[in-house]
Parts: sequence; structure tokens; C-alpha cells
Amino acid sequence: MFQIISRRHIYFAISGAVVAISVASLLVFGIKLGIDFTSGSILRLQFERSVTSSEIIHALKDHGVEGASVKTAGETTFLIRSATILSENKAQVESRLQETLGPLEELSFNSVGPVIGRELTRKAFLAVGVASLGILVYLTWSFRKVDRPVRYGVTAVITLVHDSVILLGAFSVLGQIAGIEVDSLFVTAVLTVVGFSVHDTIVVFDRIRENRSQHRDKPFSEVVNFSLNQTIDRSLNTSLTAIFVLAALLVLGGDTIRDFVLALLIGIAIGTYSSIFTASCLLAGWEEGDFRKLARLALDRIRA
Repeated sequence: MFQIISRRHIYFAISGAVVAISVASLLVFGIKLGIDFTSGSILRLQFERSVTSSEIIHALKDHGVEGASVKTAGETTFLIRSATILSENKAQVESRLQETLGPLEELSFNSVGPVIGRELTRKAFLAVGVASLGILVYLTWSFRKVDRPVRYGVTAVITLVHDSVILLGAFSVLGQIAGIEVDSLFVTAVLTVVGFSVHDTIVVFDRIRENRSQHRDKPFSEVVNFSLNQTIDRSLNTSLTAIFVLAALLVLGGDTIRDFVLALLIGIAIGTYSSIFTASCLLAGWEEGDFRKLARLALDRIRA
């Protein structure tokens, strides 16, 4: 049997360090936002001959369009995202691209203004907040027959915040290293990761509830550790099947979904870790007074 709960201070230190790095990156670098959150245009073009993304970027730069993001959406189809391609100069940009790269066809064109970007940002935070509140209420009600059911709900919410912050931090770093931008699909990925992580956490918590009712004479941490060992195979098998599929999509899928798949891949890996090593350890530590002891120690040092 794996002794996970007895080593929870190690996992707290790992999670704390990763969260601290993520928060520091977010504060220093922020997140590289796509035009979905700022403003700009998305132009979908299909060329008659085979061209590359770098050729399109160079051609755009030659014609005064800087900072464009170009992704493949098919063999000769490309998505061009830029803050400088507006409806009034779209025809001019297309004409110049056609002169440089040959005949092309416009498949679609969409513009996002700053007002829409701010609204999308507000709704993204609202969606995560509503999801967290719903999870807290649902878990508190579902575990109402156990001692202190609110702790199960609060622990699950802390865990999903832990996962979300690390995912945001990862994309903050990737934005600096690889220039990866966050778009509206990233919000979908975050909510998907939240659902996946909480689902896995609930499975473990439900087993803790069952075993706790049968083993009232045993210490709570021992019951939690036993429950984790009963569910760890299921958690890993479920997560690995999803990770294998996402890894294949990341390698073989097109550029248009690559950042979305990467967010899911990182998020599910984090969620798998947190459901095993964070959520249950937090619950056991809370039940056995770890945080109360830590607060008392901090107060004693401050007074000293």
C-alpha cells in the first residue's frame, strides 16, 4: 500500500512551489492574450498553390502587417490573426498577398472589438466562479451525512483553483518562450480541466465517505490513504487514456487546435496529480489540524 497521506507535507511543498512559480510568472509576465480578448481580426484564406506559414508572415510584414499569427487549417488553408487587419484594409492586404503568393480565396473574415474582448474576459471569470460555487454547493449537499461536509466542497474548490492557477502559469511561461496566445478556446479548456479534476476528486471523496462509515475506529488519515489506494489505479488509467489521445492530437492535429489540445494535456496531467496528491491530502490535513498547528506556529514566531 502506498503511503501517500503520511507524506502529505512533501506534496504540499511541491504544490506550493509550483503555484508560487505560476503566480510569479503571471505577475511578472502576465498572459499573452489573443485577439479574442483584445481586439483584431481573423482572416481565413485558401491559396491555390502550396505555401507555408512563414511565407505568409514574411509577406504580411513586407506589406506593413506586424505581429500576425498564422496557423494552418488545411493543406492550403490558413487562419491569419492580427490586430492590424481591419475591414477597411482587408481587400488591400489580400491583393498584396495575392501578388506575392499567388491566387487565393477568402473563406471567412471576423473582427473582434475591444468591447467584445472585455465582455469575453468578464464572462470567462464569471464562468469559473459559477462553476466553483456550484461545485461547493453540490458537494456540501452530497456529503451532508458525513462529519463537516463543507470541508469536502471547500477542498474540491481549492483543488480546482490550484489546477487553474498552474495551468494559467504554464501558459504564461509558454507565452514568453513560444509566443503562445490565449484565446476563447483556452477558456473552454480550463472549464474542461476543472470538470475533469473535480470528477476525479469526487470519486476519491466518495470512497472516503464509504470507508469512513465502515471504519469509524480508525484514524481519518488512515481511511483516506486506504481509499486513495483503492482508487489510484482507476484515476491513472482514466487519465492516461485521455493523455494518450491528446498527445496523438498534439502531434498529428492541425495548428488550429494545437494550443487547445496542449491546454487540455497540461490541465489533465495537473488534475490527475491534484486529485491524488493534493485534494485528499488537504482533506486529511484539515481534519487532523495541520493548518491550525501551522497558524499557531506562525503566530508564535511573529510574537517572538
